[in-house]
Amino acid sequence: MSGPKKAEPGRVVPPAVTPAVALDERGLPAGYGLRPEWELTPREVRDMLAAGAGGSAGGGAPPLLLDCRRDDEWAFNRVAGAMHIPMSEIERRGDDLRDALEDAPGRGVVVYCHHGVRSLRVTAALRAMGFAAVKSMAGGIDAWSLGVDAGVPRY
Repeated sequence: MSGPKKAEPGRVVPPAVTPAVALDERGLPAGYGLRPEWELTPREVRDMLAAGAGGSAGGGAPPLLLDCRRDDEWAFNRVAGAMHIPMSEIERRGDDLRDALEDAPGRGVVVYCHHGVRSLRVTAALRAMGFAAVKSMAGGIDAWSLGVDAGVPRY
């Protein structure tokens, strides 16, 4: 099964068997076409968080992780320390993101979703809204679970 089932509104139920995925040397699903100008690998994100590096303009602050998944997905699993703004609310809640970045001018933002498709769209929307240092986490939380933190459940 390729995605979560909804047993009842607003509740993700993982499939009984989550298919295995082979990762390449970057920690991405084999054959993934990484776009470096738009994306970071989960391992790069992990290293940035560990080093406290938010990018060249980040002043040493770690990037802000932004989860753009639906509320039911956020309730099921997440990367520790992430901020949650569903994709459907991004344009309306830009000020919430600005407020979260206020203490560290120039701090980078890394957006993630389930597999990286929605987060690329949100990255483009945020750039259009004036957020310059924004990238998507390639492969989403699924690649994070496979290559960085197996304790984050897959669905």
